[in-house]
Amino acid sequence: MEKKNVFWLGLTSLLTDISSEMVMALLPLFLVDLGASRSLVGLVEGVAEATASFFKTLSGWISDCLKVRKPIVVAGYALSTAVKPFIALANTWPQVLGVRFVDRIGKGIRNAPRDALIADSVEPHERGRAFGLQRGMDTAGAVIGTLLASFLIFLFTRYTDMSVLTQYRTIFWLSIIPGVLAVLTLWIFVRDVAAKKAEVGAAVSWSSIDSGFRAFLLAAVVFEFSNFSYAIFILRAANLGVIVALIPIIYLAYNIIYSLLAQPFGVLADRFGKKPVLAFGYALSALMCLGFALAIQPAHAWFLFLMYGVAMAITQTTPRALLADIVPQQRLATAYGVYYMLIGLVALPASAIAGLLWDRFSPLVAFSYGAAAASAAAVLLLLLVPNRVKLKP
Repeated sequence: MEKKNVFWLGLTSLLTDISSEMVMALLPLFLVDLGASRSLVGLVEGVAEATASFFKTLSGWISDCLKVRKPIVVAGYALSTAVKPFIALANTWPQVLGVRFVDRIGKGIRNAPRDALIADSVEPHERGRAFGLQRGMDTAGAVIGTLLASFLIFLFTRYTDMSVLTQYRTIFWLSIIPGVLAVLTLWIFVRDVAAKKAEVGAAVSWSSIDSGFRAFLLAAVVFEFSNFSYAIFILRAANLGVIVALIPIIYLAYNIIYSLLAQPFGVLADRFGKKPVLAFGYALSALMCLGFALAIQPAHAWFLFLMYGVAMAITQTTPRALLADIVPQQRLATAYGVYYMLIGLVALPASAIAGLLWDRFSPLVAFSYGAAAASAAAVLLLLLVPNRVKLKP
């Protein structure tokens, strides 16, 4: 076992998210300044995420077939880092779309084999802790990157005469530094762990997947219909009266809670069982959505955003540890790819449905729908998913 891999992969994620959030915190504003409409901003991100979903499955299958993890993970991180400078050079929104398309290919390439490498590097009873550490460090990177971008904008605005676009471009250039450090960390310190070789073609055959794993995927997909984009929750906070100046703070508080609790909940999952802890996370998400549905004042929004951080610390970490318990090692990267693809495909309609229900009816209806989906996911998980299942040979 290569337990040190977990820390180094976590540090890679932290550095990568610092780099990414320095860009993503400003990219919507940058696109609008380049002349893109808000619908085109949505198109750019929609295409980017759909691209990532497809490549997550493909890279996972390739990783299992070739019996390698690290080279594919390095290639994914390196591609995303190499393409970032082109955002700083972009002068039109289609150019940004092209860069984001390639950047998300990089993310799609790395995620499934990276998670398989984490699972391969530790004992089964340590996977919750391992994925919790990686996810916590990843989210900490998002916090640092967002704060760094905000701090640099403050400095540039106060102490230089740069135009707004020049400020954005300068920060995009600076974001390359943590990205390069991430790739170097991965390349130098992470060791590959040999995976059992799967037969070519067998790993992606749906008929080869045990019904228990199908039930796991069903529960995960149903839950994703309640896992709206953070933008929906931010809009609800504003709707409840949280002033605009405090919106970044409430989102920062959510990310801090998420970062701090991801590993402790991973440890609890190892100790008390991954399935019951995940079911608790789904149930907590249901209560949170119900709270957003019934909330009537700003104080409620602050409390619910903290609950949001707790729920995400469980529901975005424990499924990856549980999946590693119920899928044979030789098909693990493929399974992660399928999992990421399915929840990625659900993400866009989930938020669209919530927004439509809010526009047509009320936030009560929109968030009650989320509560119902999360509750249904918890029931499906507890009733249909065994603690351990196997793919058919």
